[in-house]
Amino acid sequence: MAAHLWLRAECKPLERRAHLTPEKCKELVDAGFKVTVESSDQRIFKNEEYASIAGVEVLAPGITWEKAAPKDAIILGLKNLPYDDTSPISQHHVFFAHAYKDQPGAKEVIGRFTRGGGAILDIEYMLNEEGKREVAEFSPIAGQVGMALGIAGWCHQQLGERMPSVSPYDSEALLVQHVQSLLKRLAKKKGVAEVYPTIIVLGALGRCGKGSLDMAKKIGIPKSHIAEWDLEETKAGGPFKEILNYDIFVNDIFLLSKIPPFLTKDMLDTDDRKLTMVVDVSCDIGNPNNPVPFIENATTPTKPVDVLPLSKCSKPLELMAIDFLPSMLPREASLRFANKMTPCLMKIAKMDEAICWSSAKKAFQDKAKEFGLI
Repeated sequence: MAAHLWLRAECKPLERRAHLTPEKCKELVDAGFKVTVESSDQRIFKNEEYASIAGVEVLAPGITWEKAAPKDAIILGLKNLPYDDTSPISQHHVFFAHAYKDQPGAKEVIGRFTRGGGAILDIEYMLNEEGKREVAEFSPIAGQVGMALGIAGWCHQQLGERMPSVSPYDSEALLVQHVQSLLKRLAKKKGVAEVYPTIIVLGALGRCGKGSLDMAKKIGIPKSHIAEWDLEETKAGGPFKEILNYDIFVNDIFLLSKIPPFLTKDMLDTDDRKLTMVVDVSCDIGNPNNPVPFIENATTPTKPVDVLPLSKCSKPLELMAIDFLPSMLPREASLRFANKMTPCLMKIAKMDEAICWSSAKKAFQDKAKEFGLI
């Protein structure tokens, strides 16, 4: 018997991506799945697009999984659930829980599921036969958007402006055009034909890093202006004073264990640096192993950058740490994600036989045991 898939409405403001697209819902219904969709006005795909598919149940506004989902439903989402709700959860949830790297509140999040008899199937821990992530389609887009917005923020900074709020772009092309227009404005102000920042990318060989480099190329940043660092360049361990010699530092690493910091606040508290913009695509804020520990709070699309308070210098240091960058390209991100996730969902009824699901289930059980919850 095929499973019951329940697409929940995202609870984070400005999160417009969808775990399932209308097209993929049709494929799942045709394969025998029961598909329920919660109503959402902020989702990139309209409720009517889902309702037009025969066999898809679109719920009335206000009806949610907490109130109506049966125990055997598989709840599909993206971002983490509210931390202030501690009620037990009885269903299996497929989403990014952000609870396996000792983040604040992690034990409480996992405890909701162990007490209710449910389980987290964390998308980040869905592996393939080679032990690599099976569904990592947001990572390149996060890298792309982080690079684009980081360059945009640097342009506003150099223009003497505060970076305004940002909102989702209808297409990647519009995002590229926006950044290119800012670079042209800056060049005009400086009285030169063109101007480009120098950029150092850490984690350049990973999914996020490749996305960042791809976006820099599309914007037109010369390759000579970009330093690409990965494991080889960082194997000696930080901090790395070389980072101070670039206009923009983009952190694209996938954090697996404790490593020395890439930079410290003391290193930044000087006018003897070129660096004025740090873009933290990885956003491991709250993780005790975070290699950019001076970033203590996430920024938001409403306020994309914070200024790091420094006492010994006059040169600014701005921080960008938006923890849902792919949401800035919600349609493209959702299409890419759903294309990769749907083949896994087709196997979810036989969870123990599919490595993508058994690996995620094991990760949940291992963390629950570590916390003494099972």
